[in-house]
Amino acid sequence: MIIKPKVRGFVCVTAHPTGCAAHVQEWIDYVKAKGPIKPGPKKVLVIGASTGYGLASRITAAFGSGAATLGIFFERPSEEGRPATPGWYNSIAFTNAARAAGLYAKNIMGDAFTDEIKQQALNLIRADMGQVDLVIYSLAAPRRTHPRTGVVHKSCLKPVGAPYTNKTVDTDKGIVSEVTIEPAIEAEVADTAAVMGGEDWEMWMNALRDANLLAPGATSVAYSYIGPEVTWAIYKNGTIGLAKNDLERAGSSIDASLKALGGGRAFISVNKALVTQASSAIPVVPLYISILYKLMKARGTHEGCIEQMQRLFATQLYNGKSLTLDSGGRVRVDDLEMIPEIQAAVREIWPTVTTENLEQTTDIAGYRVEFLKNFGFGLAGVDYDAEVEPHVPMI
Repeated sequence: MIIKPKVRGFVCVTAHPTGCAAHVQEWIDYVKAKGPIKPGPKKVLVIGASTGYGLASRITAAFGSGAATLGIFFERPSEEGRPATPGWYNSIAFTNAARAAGLYAKNIMGDAFTDEIKQQALNLIRADMGQVDLVIYSLAAPRRTHPRTGVVHKSCLKPVGAPYTNKTVDTDKGIVSEVTIEPAIEAEVADTAAVMGGEDWEMWMNALRDANLLAPGATSVAYSYIGPEVTWAIYKNGTIGLAKNDLERAGSSIDASLKALGGGRAFISVNKALVTQASSAIPVVPLYISILYKLMKARGTHEGCIEQMQRLFATQLYNGKSLTLDSGGRVRVDDLEMIPEIQAAVREIWPTVTTENLEQTTDIAGYRVEFLKNFGFGLAGVDYDAEVEPHVPMI
């Protein structure tokens, strides 16, 4: 079939297998061009490995350090007349490239929140890898069925305490408008923490520890975002931000456990605002990203997912020195985003943006390009008018 992008609100409902493979190859080429990361990880578990920062971490570990990788993800295969999700195609492309380079790469497709998938991972690590020395936790999910209680928790993106009104943009139609979001009720705050907080990360790390599958000195990292004050009501101080506070709580607990186990470490990496499937769903944030991209590209400091993760690995995780932490004990690779001059310029531009001047005051065009690349569209060298086979079996 011929596959074209079909955008519905903040998501593209189609994905292009050849384009996704080309996007993955772009990331691989970038990491290889930056040179080896030494000493790097050797055996890596990536929980949430198919898109965004999780995929970029897996590529960096494999092609920057020659690491064996096991990826966990929950994606949808193709159906009659409907392509698979981009994460499905990404994972196949990565696995093919890694194996062609002589690297171990295996996948487990399923719900990482379940005990069943955890057990599958433990069995595979025990059989093939022995122990892992790096665990990346990069899950972004809309819901979680708790493995102990059976309760289904659904996350939401809402402010806490009071309604929130601010500008937002329909990135597809280019319309700037005001949005008002009603505050979350107490149960929604708790549910979002149950999905996006740190409990599942702890469950994974406890399971690996109890099965003796963590190498001495093992590292684990989870990803977060703080951002500027203009987004705090919907992010940092909203339901998702409170869930990230619980992620930090879990990180401290896991860090203490790993240190006791053999000198390991766990921490949160606060990353840059980027166009991902997750960030596109958050009101206000796409407008902020569009302004940010314009400013950072003008300064030559813009980074995407792969640039962020390559820098995290090379300058923090495996730099041969100790981590550089902020006052909250977090690694910050959002440092170039949060430069005072950049944020002052964002604050200056923000109130001036309208539907009429959106193209001039922001990089909405760049936002759209990055958005579609996440689904395999707009990649150089791909013939999007050619027939392509949407059914690609997982390997």
